[in-house]
Amino acid sequence: MRTHYQIEIAKNAKNLLYIPAEVQGDAIQRVAYGTLAVELHGIAHPKGKNILVISEDIAVKLRLPNLKTPLHLFMHEHTLYLGPLVGIFTSGFTPFPLRPIGERSLFFSKLLSVEKLVGAHAFVFGEEHINWENGTIEGLFYLESGWQKITVPFPNVIYDRLPNRRSEKKESNLSVKERLQKEYLIPWYNPGFFNKMDVYERLQQDPASAVYLPETHPFTSFSMIESMLADYGHVFIKPINGSLGFGIHQIIFDRESQAYFCRYRERNGENKLRKYQTLEALFKHIFKNRSLSHMLVQQGIHSLRVNKQTVDFRIHTNKDNEGNWQITAIAAKVASPGSVTTHINNGGMIKTMQEIFHSPEQEKEAVKKLKKACLTLSHALETYMEGIIGEIGFDMGIDRDGNVWLFEANSKPGRSIFKHPHLKAFDLLTRRLSLDFSIFLTEQTIVNPEEVFK
Repeated sequence: MRTHYQIEIAKNAKNLLYIPAEVQGDAIQRVAYGTLAVELHGIAHPKGKNILVISEDIAVKLRLPNLKTPLHLFMHEHTLYLGPLVGIFTSGFTPFPLRPIGERSLFFSKLLSVEKLVGAHAFVFGEEHINWENGTIEGLFYLESGWQKITVPFPNVIYDRLPNRRSEKKESNLSVKERLQKEYLIPWYNPGFFNKMDVYERLQQDPASAVYLPETHPFTSFSMIESMLADYGHVFIKPINGSLGFGIHQIIFDRESQAYFCRYRERNGENKLRKYQTLEALFKHIFKNRSLSHMLVQQGIHSLRVNKQTVDFRIHTNKDNEGNWQITAIAAKVASPGSVTTHINNGGMIKTMQEIFHSPEQEKEAVKKLKKACLTLSHALETYMEGIIGEIGFDMGIDRDGNVWLFEANSKPGRSIFKHPHLKAFDLLTRRLSLDFSIFLTEQTIVNPEEVFK
């Protein structure tokens, strides 16, 4: 486990830097915090203490706030780096001090609350908080007293938490990202929402991942759907850039009646199951106001069922402070009667793995298969997708024969599974590791920048 150190700011001293006694390294000639650095000679703590002491005048120059949070120390080429300083980039800010990021303020306060466990300074910011002239950001920190704005230097790393594709495509947000990455060489992790078709095509390149992929195609013709229905009995039609289960339709061909059924959810939340004599009639009615060029067709999987209700699984993976992938959460989702998906907003229920499987042996086997699949897929996505990926949420299925399938991969996974009382520990772990990864990234940027920006 990496060590982080308490920092003491000495008010009645000048140009002083005491380094924790146990920290070994070259003579310190410079100290840095975020993107600011000050020339300063550091010496080992004269009383042998394992704390870092810095004089107030230097803390002011570095814009180092006195947060009482321990930090990691990175040493390279006679420079001591204090950090990491993590900027969490988002949008949707409000003028209200108690809820500065609107409905997502609670999520961000919980995320920032783990910084002492991690050993980092973390803050939330948007384009409007950046002072390009001074190289500073008026960051939103979450302290014991609540939200507080503190001006800090540009951070060591940036964690992307833009809420949706619309904000991601906004010209000003794209400009901020490009400028901070290119001009200031700040690594930016979890940079974009995944496109379902793009994920499928990239993973097909990896033989170890391809075995988990249901047959998937962009919508081209009715004949292609007819062919897939003949092979699988049912298919799913999904928006390529959809999320939260919106716009998903299940089409079923009943051989006995030679009829087509479509299961979907109305905009008002009502589940529907409609019958048609031809596929053309189904599409003419159901998809009359939709652009099919933005849809994909996916093989239907005969998933496990509990009490005649479909079950799939949400698995979170995160990179840790050593840069390794870890399984950080695993839960089951049970569809409500008549629902096309297991999503919570469509009446789905979260269950622990113990609640789903009848025996410990069955549960152990399912968990083992799901973990193996998701670690394999995480490594493949990291290899074949652009940008630095630090966390993924997988929606997985297990069919009646025990085969594991990937339904969807999310670069900004939702957190609805953590509402289950027995999944609270997973909630904390995923939040901690989403910031833990910044430690690894910070060190790599300092020591091996060519690896980060290759």
